[in-house]
Amino acid sequence: MDEKETQLSSRQLYSPLRNWCIGLAITVGVVIASALWLDQPIASFVHRNVTDKTTFVWLHRLPLAFLLLSLLVFVWCGFWAFTNRPFSRVQSVGLACSISFVTANFINNLLKYAFGRTWPETWIQNNPSFIQSGVFGFNPFHGEPDFASFPSGHVAVVCAVITVLWWSYPNLRPIYAVCVAAVAVGLIGANYHILSDIFGGIFVGISVGYITIKILGGKLFSEIKPGGGVRG
Repeated sequence: MDEKETQLSSRQLYSPLRNWCIGLAITVGVVIASALWLDQPIASFVHRNVTDKTTFVWLHRLPLAFLLLSLLVFVWCGFWAFTNRPFSRVQSVGLACSISFVTANFINNLLKYAFGRTWPETWIQNNPSFIQSGVFGFNPFHGEPDFASFPSGHVAVVCAVITVLWWSYPNLRPIYAVCVAAVAVGLIGANYHILSDIFGGIFVGISVGYITIKILGGKLFSEIKPGGGVRG
């Protein structure tokens, strides 16, 4: 009986890591498949058929609101900490979202440098792109903004915040899904990113958000006092 319990606890102990590795393997497979068969046809279709990109541009700007909210929440929680008052649940979740946002942005920028992928279209300084110059692929550690399409930073930071909210307030999950879908559709519809960039950003964001929950979950979400505050 003890041996079975030990085996069970060992499986439970490593299940988050196992699930993350499975997710990574699935993401790699999906990104490769998308790069081979979907990315270029979708980018070409958008370039030929989407003339007015105004709606798509507005859809992808949701992360800008998340950035402002993250800064405001950090200042708010900092003021609370200086006055030695306990955090409410809303403050605790907001602080976790802020940490997740900043971390995802930092990690994603490092991954952009590591993968060095070109953009679907030319935007600044005559950058090489699939549409204008037929350049498509990865150029590891190229180190310039011209080669920073993968993974999508907008999707990564949105998913990082949404993952924290997904676990904290599950009743609003349909709204969260719509937010992520809106950003993804906006990026693809404006031809700012190709499909596999979106998949990569989703995995990065979910990973960071989930890790944030695992690290801070017990401290910020489980130690709720009866009055609604969090024990310091």
